[in-house]
Amino acid sequence: MYDVVIIGGGPAGSSAALFTAKAGKKTLVIDSDQSVTRRAWLDNHYGAPSISGPDLVETGKKQAQKFGAEYVQGKATKLKVTKLTAADGSISIETEDGASYEAVHVIIATGMFTDFAEASDIRTKPGTEPRIKTIIDATPEGRTSVDNVWAAGTVAGVSMHTIITAGDGAKVAINVISELNGTRYVDHDVLKA
Repeated sequence: MYDVVIIGGGPAGSSAALFTAKAGKKTLVIDSDQSVTRRAWLDNHYGAPSISGPDLVETGKKQAQKFGAEYVQGKATKLKVTKLTAADGSISIETEDGASYEAVHVIIATGMFTDFAEASDIRTKPGTEPRIKTIIDATPEGRTSVDNVWAAGTVAGVSMHTIITAGDGAKVAINVISELNGTRYVDHDVLKA
């Protein structure tokens, strides 16, 4: 069983995976490879000179994998999550190809797509961003209407800008880690001599 399964491998999902894996939590990212970031060119991402969306997504994935995050990737027709059930303190996530994964916590970071949340009876509401019709109804901490299921990034109602969605993924991950640890988690690295 995983401590955290993250649905979506764009900036919010991979940022969340980076934090959870670095904190020693067994982390799996299920990615349908539909991130709109893969079609972007970025001149406004702090800390990065001009970068293509695909390069940004791959960099985030490599950072998370460096700390042990696992990725299951493929076309959306095979890895789109279709069902979520809570039983005995764990959550079962099933994919369209019939695979099943168990987790203590799930972070939904599916960008513009709420079909998984709606199919799983997670409360949604109208979106506020242009072209975003529906978002998950999440608290500022990222909690959804289903226990131990969180939302991060555009699907949680934050701006589509990659720097903002990545930060939201990190914020939600810190909240999940804190809940798993039973105390507030802080991740600060220091310069190596």
